[in-house]
Amino acid sequence: MNLLLQLAVVPLLLPDWLDPEFILTSLGNWALWGAALIIFIECAIFPVLPGDSLLFAVGMFIANDAQIIRFGDLDKPAVLGISIVVLVTAAVLGNVVGYWVGKSISPWLFKPRPGFIGKVFSAKHLDQTHAFFERYGSKALVLGRFVPFVRTFITMVAGAAGMTFRTFITWTGIGAVAWAAGCTLLGYFLGGFDFIKHNLDAVLVAIVLVSVLPMVVEALLERRRRKSAEVESVES
Repeated sequence: MNLLLQLAVVPLLLPDWLDPEFILTSLGNWALWGAALIIFIECAIFPVLPGDSLLFAVGMFIANDAQIIRFGDLDKPAVLGISIVVLVTAAVLGNVVGYWVGKSISPWLFKPRPGFIGKVFSAKHLDQTHAFFERYGSKALVLGRFVPFVRTFITMVAGAAGMTFRTFITWTGIGAVAWAAGCTLLGYFLGGFDFIKHNLDAVLVAIVLVSVLPMVVEALLERRRRKSAEVESVES
């Protein structure tokens, strides 16, 4: 449970230059492509990036006619559609890289190391993700997409476990559409509200907290199952 809480607060402690709004405004006309690159890197190998909140921010910027995300004279729905295709593609390509990383070098990547990198690429994270994968099977590639850290490592576990690429690409594609399109659409439809625009920082924190909620619930349920098993063992 302590590990899950640590993972929950990591995105909240990112430096200002990883704030989604700061990233998009700083990149100017390259905002969408920069966001796609960040999504690619997070889905491929490096989980400590603002994926959920960045997708939401992209949708919000489009909803508010931000000039940094545009394609000529196309209207907002068309810009939104193109942006979703770009972001979904980045997520899928990142997961494909993660799959081959898992298939090729996961033992080396997750060996004990000191410092920050050792904490990010911890064997504990890999073990938790492997348990998640064992429990949900191929569907974990969809469910895990909405959980920070898990969405990065689940593709590595799929590769290391020998999942066929055809099965992998099918399920990870479904997950990419649900996650990238869903978060971007959420930002688009909610981003037009004044409350959202004026309280973006609070909204982004809420998105992070909601995204880790499944991990917290799962940890609490697992703790309850262990206690029940211990009580039954003592009674028998």
